[in-house]
Amino acid sequence: MGCGSCGTGTPNGCKSNGGCSTGGCNRLNVHDWLRDLPMDDAATQCKVVEVSFKQGSRKEFFKNTTLQNFEKGDYVTVEGVNGFDLGEIALTGELVRLQLKKRGTDEFSPEMKKILRPSNERDLETYHISKSREAAMLARSRAAARDLRLEMKLSEVELQADGKKGTFFYTADDRIDFRELIRTFAGEFKVKVEMRQIGIRQEAAKVGGIGSCGRELCCSTWLHDFKSVNTTAARYQNLSINQTKLSGQCGRLKCCLNFELDTYLDALQAFPDYADTLQTVMGQAFLIKKDIFKNLMWYTLPNNTKHFPLTIDRVVEIKQLNKQGIAVEELQAIELISGKPKEVEPSFVDVVGQISLRTLEKNDRRRRDQQRNNNDRRPNPNDRFNDRGNDRNNDRSQDRNNNNRSAGPNNRQNNEPNNGPNNNRPNSHFNRPNQGGNGPRPNNNNGPRPNNGPSRPNQGPSNAPSNNEPA
Repeated sequence: MGCGSCGTGTPNGCKSNGGCSTGGCNRLNVHDWLRDLPMDDAATQCKVVEVSFKQGSRKEFFKNTTLQNFEKGDYVTVEGVNGFDLGEIALTGELVRLQLKKRGTDEFSPEMKKILRPSNERDLETYHISKSREAAMLARSRAAARDLRLEMKLSEVELQADGKKGTFFYTADDRIDFRELIRTFAGEFKVKVEMRQIGIRQEAAKVGGIGSCGRELCCSTWLHDFKSVNTTAARYQNLSINQTKLSGQCGRLKCCLNFELDTYLDALQAFPDYADTLQTVMGQAFLIKKDIFKNLMWYTLPNNTKHFPLTIDRVVEIKQLNKQGIAVEELQAIELISGKPKEVEPSFVDVVGQISLRTLEKNDRRRRDQQRNNNDRRPNPNDRFNDRGNDRNNDRSQDRNNNNRSAGPNNRQNNEPNNGPNNNRPNSHFNRPNQGGNGPRPNNNNGPRPNNGPSRPNQGPSNAPSNNEPA
């Protein structure tokens, strides 16, 4: 997939001793397990190396005519179209001969391109400048194809390291007349244009992704040979023909359906042929599936939803009787016994009324009491105003009590008539005794005296005559 899909951010291809699920920074990465083995004869060593371009998106073989030995991960400058290209060494040594034999390429072919030199700083700078243009070129090329109304999908653009050639990879269902599109690309991008059509599976390999198994796509990590896949492979493996589950991200049937197909075909050789139907007295039995792990064949009878598992020997026996024109009375299905221990169902007891909830009730009561105490202890900001009002009310009630005491039976001022000129004025306050005066205290006629404070309490019954009485 590349560095972006690495969880640690330091994949092995960068020589940072990191971890990557693909084993390196490149797609279709190959581990050279013959790398540390000593070579007896250096003259017989393979002079061809495998070079990957654009993080393993494309791989080609180049002849090493230099006297330098390259290691995996080294950048080299190779021959290109009217210029040079830059790639990364993917494989060296004897494993390259195996790859050449697998691809059907001659090691000593004169048409094979050569490695020019190890990449220098100038080559790397030119390479990075060219690669930075690819994203903008891809977006512009898709817009141009849409303007020309071409039924094609551009999936990737690859520029040569020197920027003189551009390869446009596209997918299409039918043939496309893109001559006008090539002229547009050449005039706008100033490069030599090469249009290369790829399949839908190759497009998924270039884009990459995560499959339903939770791993990276096989086509983007190690699979490079795409074989045709059909629904027969799913039938041999007793899989339900569900297009949604059997299709990959490319929209085609998953390539992994072919991985275990040979194993299933070898296991199915022990099963009898032409055993799709069996003749019985109750009707014709139809084969619904084959269990290669238990060597069983499952049949069903008409007007019956039950499935009958039969052994291979029993099916062969019934088939021989049917050839003689004999219909069996019963299929003699075997009884399947599960290897798992049977779980004992717990017995339920009626405990209604036996479980006491007093503990829960006590906890609830304790919680309510605690909450009530907390509310009582919480200060109220209005209490100080209520205290002031209560103090005023207490003072007023005390005044009333003192006035009532002064108006008791021992106060002759209220019981005897007053002969003075102020006999009609209400007695709003008690008369203080004369503090040694020779005559009665003058009384103001301006009105009742205001009560500015609490009255003095009565000091007891007074035997002295009132000041208002005549001497």
